[in-house]
Amino acid sequence: MINHEVRTRRSADAFPVTEHLAYKIAQVAVDPVAVPDDTAEMIVNRVIDNAAVSAAAVARRPVTSARRQAQARPLPGGATVFGIDGAYAPEWAAWANGVAVRELDFHDTFLAAEYSHPGDNIPALVAVGQRVGASGADLVRGLATAYEVQIDLVRGMCLHEHKIDHVAHLGPSVAAGLGTMLGLDIDTVYQAIGQALHLTTATRQSRKGAISSWKAYAPAHAGKIGVEAVDRAMRGEGAPAPIWEGEDGVIAWLLGGPDASYTIPLPGADEPKRAILDSYTKEHSAEYQSQAPIDLALRLRKRIGDLTRVESIVLHTSHHTHHVIGTGSGDPQKFDPTASRETLDHSVMYIFAVALQDGEWDHERSYAPERAARPDTVDLWRKISTVEDPEWTRRYHSADPAEKAFGARAVVTMADGSVIDDELAVADAHPLGARPFARAQYLEKFARMADGVVDAAERERFVTAAAGLVDLPSGGLDALNVRVLDSVLASAPQTGEGIL
Repeated sequence: MINHEVRTRRSADAFPVTEHLAYKIAQVAVDPVAVPDDTAEMIVNRVIDNAAVSAAAVARRPVTSARRQAQARPLPGGATVFGIDGAYAPEWAAWANGVAVRELDFHDTFLAAEYSHPGDNIPALVAVGQRVGASGADLVRGLATAYEVQIDLVRGMCLHEHKIDHVAHLGPSVAAGLGTMLGLDIDTVYQAIGQALHLTTATRQSRKGAISSWKAYAPAHAGKIGVEAVDRAMRGEGAPAPIWEGEDGVIAWLLGGPDASYTIPLPGADEPKRAILDSYTKEHSAEYQSQAPIDLALRLRKRIGDLTRVESIVLHTSHHTHHVIGTGSGDPQKFDPTASRETLDHSVMYIFAVALQDGEWDHERSYAPERAARPDTVDLWRKISTVEDPEWTRRYHSADPAEKAFGARAVVTMADGSVIDDELAVADAHPLGARPFARAQYLEKFARMADGVVDAAERERFVTAAAGLVDLPSGGLDALNVRVLDSVLASAPQTGEGIL
């Protein structure tokens, strides 16, 4: 890996295009280096994972709304929309499928200086691949780039510190991945990256306070913007430049300011793209920093026993967990029994309470309004708080995979003054956890989420196609769509009338 210093430059400075971060990312995209077998295998796992969470979410209102928007844009020879037949404009298929993937907060993650869900790249690349008749090998190469670029940006450039949403790293990664998949020249990819970044920077209020369905839509929007940016760049249209480093660019005015400097690691020439192997998926449908606390709560249940005797629970954890999903956020909505699912998903206090009481975490039951409103749950929930522990913060940011952790220490004080103390550094499903996810676990997750949603023959057909992704011929990517049972689609809620 090569570390690139990125900082603001004055318009009068001698700063050649080849030194722009967008150009260096474009160099990564056009490098014809082969995809390692383990990277390709993990890409297949994540395609299966995305299908699993899309199946579980397909009849929810936000997903239904996005699907109906895409259905208003039919296009012969276009892309598929998850769950249904037909061909649609690829940017709108990317949009609809992106919402389906993201709705339940249940797919892969990478956390470092910033947050990310790099599986958000998959819907956009699949949609464009279907439109242009790409092969499975083309898609794998593109996804290896997209994961690499997003994860490398996340390693070196913090957005949330400046209240910018993490999808600002997704637009450029989609553009770069599409550049690889389509075999575009370096200048076209460079312009597409600049456009995609310029149009995907937004505040992170989408993940603060009363969180709405836009949390699922924001990455889908970034994917759609990435597709449109590549389309314009292929037609010869340019982008603001230098987009990160300019005097009025992203660093100077949206991030650390004119004096800030960031170090972005990127693969050198002929260096394989392996970043996907550093990411991890979710066993539980909740914000990633809740994964280890859920497993910790499940482990603590027997030791605590009678939960009515709990006086208080304090979760000692990292800065990010404390401030984003903990009491350090200052969000009263995180204790509101009538809060949206999206808000409860970002309340580790709620999540810990329900996991303690139920001994499980379910993507539907655990968030049901009647579940959140149970008086005994509300009572326990409000006894839980978080504090930042510098050691957990240090481990969160560690570059050593063996030390990097997203967990917590729980200190449970009982009514009689006794204390129960336990901690868990990584989720059980983490690569270093008690039950790491491998192909078998991805397949089991798909089978569980698709049960009653997709018939058995269609489940088997999709799994076979996904497992053979690298060998799918040109024009064969339609096989990655999953047809949902008509009865499930019919159960989707009615949505308000839009413009179209």
